[in-house]
Amino acid sequence: MQGRLAAPPASRGCLDLAQIETIELEGGLIRPDETDGAERLAALREFIRGSLEQADALLAEQFWDGRDVTELVHARAWVVEQLLLLAWKKLVPFTERVGLLAVGGYGRGELHPQSDVDLLILLGDEVAEDRPSREIEAFVQLLWDAGFYVGHSVRTLSECAEDSAADVVTTTTFMESRLLAGSKALLDALLEATATDRMWPGKAFFEAKFEEQVQRHARYHDTAYNLEPNIKEGPGGLRDIQMISWVTRRHLGARTLHGLVEHGFLSVSEHRDLVGGRRLLWRIRFALHLLAGRAEDRLLFDFQRQIAERFGFRDGETSLAVEQFMQLYYRTVMRLERLNESMLQLFQEALADREKDDIHDLGGEFRVRNGYVEVASDAVFPRRPAALMELFVRLAQDESLKGVTAATIRSIRDHLYLVDEEFRADPEVNGSFLELLRQPEGVYTQLQRMNRYGLLAAYIPAFENIVGRMQYDLFHVYTVDQHTLFVVRNLRRFAYGKYQERFPHTREVYKRIAKPELLY
Repeated sequence: MQGRLAAPPASRGCLDLAQIETIELEGGLIRPDETDGAERLAALREFIRGSLEQADALLAEQFWDGRDVTELVHARAWVVEQLLLLAWKKLVPFTERVGLLAVGGYGRGELHPQSDVDLLILLGDEVAEDRPSREIEAFVQLLWDAGFYVGHSVRTLSECAEDSAADVVTTTTFMESRLLAGSKALLDALLEATATDRMWPGKAFFEAKFEEQVQRHARYHDTAYNLEPNIKEGPGGLRDIQMISWVTRRHLGARTLHGLVEHGFLSVSEHRDLVGGRRLLWRIRFALHLLAGRAEDRLLFDFQRQIAERFGFRDGETSLAVEQFMQLYYRTVMRLERLNESMLQLFQEALADREKDDIHDLGGEFRVRNGYVEVASDAVFPRRPAALMELFVRLAQDESLKGVTAATIRSIRDHLYLVDEEFRADPEVNGSFLELLRQPEGVYTQLQRMNRYGLLAAYIPAFENIVGRMQYDLFHVYTVDQHTLFVVRNLRRFAYGKYQERFPHTREVYKRIAKPELLY
């Protein structure tokens, strides 16, 4: 997608296209310093403001009536595009050396009710000293006055190349550029000057984006299960999905998430989970923007009940409507978080020189590949289901292990059907679980990983009921499953005296407990 958007069905009736065409053709350019310039500018501003308000009201009505949110975010991007182009054509004279580009989420053709409209006003290097500054300022000012939230920059081609080389965030912004007005040659020059394969070698691009995600997750305490989660920036949120999309585009050249299926990185069911998860997050975000009247990405306590009711949830005997809604949300982001982890690890493995893989035997039916545990063959879990539990014991026993390979994560998920009553009664399985709880290190980390992969809920049916379950009050900051795991983590901290200044006696008391695993 490098050009203008096509009108989606949900945009029908949103704009008076005949009136837009009439305004385009009448009177030529508006020059604010001319006699009637201020009056014409005010009339244009009020027309655009009124058109945007009318379109937003119609899209909101369709949303609450149950229209697919995917259609609506694309429809709003199209609506905004028509009004932007009208303003640009009336205020900025056409030249091959100046272009108007959509970037970021708007470049992808996605706009929620209060989202920023990200624009790049691109100048050819030769126009740097003769840029139409007054016209551009009038254009941007009109957009703000008409009710748009504009995120814009004015750059020359050379400045774009310099900024792209210095900052991977800028690089990914340019990857999603679309030409709205101006010369296509200018867009082509931008894409060539900022091409990721020139600016950022494959491994460097991946590492920079991965580090960006690590830092972002750290701001949310590496958990999606907060009382008021950020559905865009938090773990398992929309930014994680976009992270997958950026890396997919950079390394596979695929413009849609389905490219991951075509290249064997995702199964059909995983792709369905990914797209379905994004649709739910888009629905929640669309609702948040409408209810808050601002660009709100935090699922705030005050809005949770309203959205639950709007989405059709009803109070039951054992849980409130809002608790049911939030459990759906938390379980969805848990799946998305797992898919993000698997996809990024697969990309990391694909970028590695496989001839230089460091592979060594871990004993039994496991081996280590470049620091990650994997099963020795696809037949391990079907042949010996107890290996599902043993794998996490192996991880806890060796602190140098980084985690589980993406292929083995998928295999764990695919073989959860093996966790039945016979599995739960198996002495070998139960022995491995107790052995995990006895480990001096890594207990909380592995229980958390088991929860993320679905094994903990499958093994302990009672735990399955609390996965993603929240209690609708301001006291419980995390979901019930996360609170439970945090209790285990805090007990572990007592064991090795992490907070000895605050709790000077806990370590000594802990040492006297004959079977501390029973505490968990």
